[in-house]
Amino acid sequence: MAPVATQLPAELPKFEYHNPSKSVFPDGIKTSGQCPPNYDQLAPYSAFPKEITGQTIWNPSDYKNNPETWTHPFSEDEVAEMSKAADDFIASGTPLTGITKGKFPLPNMGKSLVALRNELINGKGFILFKGMPVQAWGNHKSAVAYMGLGTYLGYFVSQNSRGHVLGHVKDVGEDSSQIDKVRIYRTNARQYFHADDSDIVGLLCIARALEGGESDLCSSHNVWNILQKEHPDVAELLTKPIWYFDRKGEISHGQEGWIRTAVFYLEPGADGRVYSKWDPYYVRSLTRYSDAGLIPALSEEQQRAAQILEDVCNRVALHMILEIGDIQFLSNAHILHARTAYKDHAPPMPRRHLMRLWLATPEGEGGWKLPFADSEHRKRGGIQVNDNAPVAPLDAE
Repeated sequence: MAPVATQLPAELPKFEYHNPSKSVFPDGIKTSGQCPPNYDQLAPYSAFPKEITGQTIWNPSDYKNNPETWTHPFSEDEVAEMSKAADDFIASGTPLTGITKGKFPLPNMGKSLVALRNELINGKGFILFKGMPVQAWGNHKSAVAYMGLGTYLGYFVSQNSRGHVLGHVKDVGEDSSQIDKVRIYRTNARQYFHADDSDIVGLLCIARALEGGESDLCSSHNVWNILQKEHPDVAELLTKPIWYFDRKGEISHGQEGWIRTAVFYLEPGADGRVYSKWDPYYVRSLTRYSDAGLIPALSEEQQRAAQILEDVCNRVALHMILEIGDIQFLSNAHILHARTAYKDHAPPMPRRHLMRLWLATPEGEGGWKLPFADSEHRKRGGIQVNDNAPVAPLDAE
């Protein structure tokens, strides 16, 4: 059994995300950032279901040969509607960080996006839009249209210490082996199966790689069922709050450099659903703290569990390739996703480039009830450092 740290703070730090300055956060809402769980709300393994059923369970065979069930090519009318909304928003002079549903009206598409939001939160958990004319529109208009779509699905949250609410998945030359410092999305390395720190993640393809950079995703509920059948000891270990996640230096004053948490949770209350929170890069990058005796090192059991989890995800993954103009939206509550390593084109061809959104769907607006202090906050999750203002750069910085 993996050891549990014996010296834990008697009182958890306070996370100040209420009533922020409107001069810094124009909409009056601040990303709450990474919070530890409410440990008294964590359910024991015995309370977890032996088998999950319902719409969130799927196998790749359900969709591999039926792309019409999970792809939506934009129609000419939809492109025209997005184009007008984007042009009007740009003409208003409003900063990109100030985009809202009210400032990006989609009188026809909006209705279908409401249904899509429910499908992401409570259904199969993913969709692939096709055909946004990003090359004709350029980065600015494409970003406006993309973020405008996002306002119908959730609230933008900051993705890093610099306050990026529009992120950029792009190789900027950082060393992927320095996993205690480097975020893997800024490299061309493989990303193993993980969930981001938001309820929904979106990826808009601006430019493809020469080779690789392909997408895989799986139902974490399907993964859970397999673990319960084949490796119940691993399933149990993954429900225990003995896993430490690295903050990689993206911390506010007074916060620890890590979070102690679990990998699988139950929603608090009756009939709670199984929620997953995982990223192997973040649990394997903590040796600077374990070597100093501040937290336990990963045990052999934990290393074995991490490998089995990755192996099962690969067994039941749906593989897809994002073409230029494609947008992938997926749930982080019950989908785990990955990407293959890639090689970029040589200059002057553009490097692989995906614009990324992290969106929050708070508990009071149909989102999952989570055992975290910020469950009801409109911009729950994400990464917020002190009072760093939200920014929306049009390319990687």
